[in-house]
Amino acid sequence: MSLIPKETVDQVLALADITEVVGDFVSLKKKGQNMWACCPFHHEKSPSFSVSPAKGIYKCFGCGKAGNSVQFIMDIEGTSFPEAIKFLAKKYHIDIPEDEPNPEYAKEQSERDSLFIVSDFASKHYQQLLHNHEQGGIGQSYLKQRGLSNNTIRKFELGYSLDEWTNLTDAALKAGYQQKYLEATGLTIAKEDGKKYDRFRGRVMFPIHNVSGRVVGFGARTLKSNDKKSPKYLNSPESDIYHKSNVLYGLFQAKQAIRMQDMCYMVEGYLDVLSLHQGGIENVVASSGTSLTEGQIKLIARYTQNITVLYDGDAAGIKASLRGIDLILESGLNVDVVTFPEGEDPDSYIQKVGDTNFKNYIKEKAQDFISFKTSLYAEEAKGNPVKKAEAIREIVASIAKIPDSIKRTVFFRSCSLIFDIDEQVLISEYNKMQLQDRQPSQKPGSSPFEAPVGLPVEEEPEKPVSDVDVLKRYEREIVRMLLNYPNQMLEEGVTTCQYMLEQLEDVEFRTPLYARLMELVKEKLCDNVIPSAEDFVHYPDQEIRTEATHLLSDPHELSHNWETHQIFVPKETDLLPYGAERAVLRLKWRNVELILKGEMEKLRLVTDPQEQDNQLNNILMLKQLHSQLGDMLGIVVNR
Repeated sequence: MSLIPKETVDQVLALADITEVVGDFVSLKKKGQNMWACCPFHHEKSPSFSVSPAKGIYKCFGCGKAGNSVQFIMDIEGTSFPEAIKFLAKKYHIDIPEDEPNPEYAKEQSERDSLFIVSDFASKHYQQLLHNHEQGGIGQSYLKQRGLSNNTIRKFELGYSLDEWTNLTDAALKAGYQQKYLEATGLTIAKEDGKKYDRFRGRVMFPIHNVSGRVVGFGARTLKSNDKKSPKYLNSPESDIYHKSNVLYGLFQAKQAIRMQDMCYMVEGYLDVLSLHQGGIENVVASSGTSLTEGQIKLIARYTQNITVLYDGDAAGIKASLRGIDLILESGLNVDVVTFPEGEDPDSYIQKVGDTNFKNYIKEKAQDFISFKTSLYAEEAKGNPVKKAEAIREIVASIAKIPDSIKRTVFFRSCSLIFDIDEQVLISEYNKMQLQDRQPSQKPGSSPFEAPVGLPVEEEPEKPVSDVDVLKRYEREIVRMLLNYPNQMLEEGVTTCQYMLEQLEDVEFRTPLYARLMELVKEKLCDNVIPSAEDFVHYPDQEIRTEATHLLSDPHELSHNWETHQIFVPKETDLLPYGAERAVLRLKWRNVELILKGEMEKLRLVTDPQEQDNQLNNILMLKQLHSQLGDMLGIVVNR
């Protein structure tokens, strides 16, 4: 496989706007100069994920993930640098000159990238068969019968698998893809005797995309009504790129609409998504027959805090899936519910009543989940005290999942009115549940109301900070200032870069990463170029890129209200001459201290009187220098 030309990589880096790239995966909100969101890489309820449009970087101050646009795609997709460049090139319509795939192509890819590539090949193969093969007419007839237009079929990349044993496998091997990747994605099934065959045969194919639009698996519906042995729907098995619990069908096509409308409709099947999307309800996704999982809820929470679950008109099915919604409540999201007439599902109902009537029906029938569940259980428990008590406990258990105390209070009041029971009784039951949840973590014999006294047994005393760690911190501060303010004038004719490099000319950086960064700064200056943030954020070495992003990120922003009220708060740039001087002095002081310790150790090993005198004079000079630097820093007692 040919390498991506540097000119193309540079073009991608120049065009890939960090706000646009991250905004495809996360709902960003402006605060100060930066954009903020809840981190897509770990679970959190308060936003600590920052995007700096000016610097072209992102940084999570919770989990530490950081980088530029390319790194973000690598982090969120778990893919390689070349594949991330290709992804962004496609987004920004940049052509990448590469040779056609050859038999060695897959071998040169990382294992994970190869699974994506094989899945993409299969998707395109199935699409080509649907539209161009005579057997594909069977699939087209079915899809048209279900009311799907050509635009919808192409938008969701629907396809057809021929009713032949090895059609896909043969085509993939001929194109140069390795059989092990076909097996790893579940597209090919291999027997112990060496025989192999396609998993999907004679089925309409529904490609399942991840949030960036890459095919990770397939859902497949058989069109053989007389085949009782095969399941109606067959899905790809779990693989390194396909985890059912972390994927939602249709999310790639729906994410922009979800963000724009601040609402996600949740349905059950592929055709529900396709019919609603075609009917103008594009903010719709499906869990594809699985119970809702925490991973799927996190995906939705990137784009909205509001979910409306559209239930089929099947009472037994509704009851069975209620517990899954407790997970949504626990995540702090708002959940509404809409049920359809018995025997109807979203697909059949929109086909029956039309787009406009369907939208009106959703608006009229939507109710919050707690009220819906309360009414459902209250109806079932009529005239039966035992069932009523069980129902109340069920409702309280759901309300207990809600992290917001105000919402809990509102729902307790609503529940008390529907069940005609004192609100305080519900709150007491809630408190009892909370107490029971905490008890397993209590130590035998201890009271849940007793505050721990002293240092917990399992905790260890904090370890003292080593000299190396302290030095690393001082070196980091120097590099941070150089990256953030390289061209800032400290005094007339002297920039931060010039001042620090002159002052630290004889100081050797002991932290390898910061030593490398300092060398890069010097190289730029030797070429008469002032280093910029982009030079480091887009540097080929990932360790350099990541650390540069950390150093360029600031978790604190000054509220504009301070300026509005004419309250002056000095910024770091206002105090930069003082800060730069202090940073240089601290590093020198710490370096001298470490050198002094080393010389003291050497003195113990010296036996020759003349050498001892020389060593003592050397130590005396270092002590004087250390004391002078300490005086300049205002340090009275050394650490």
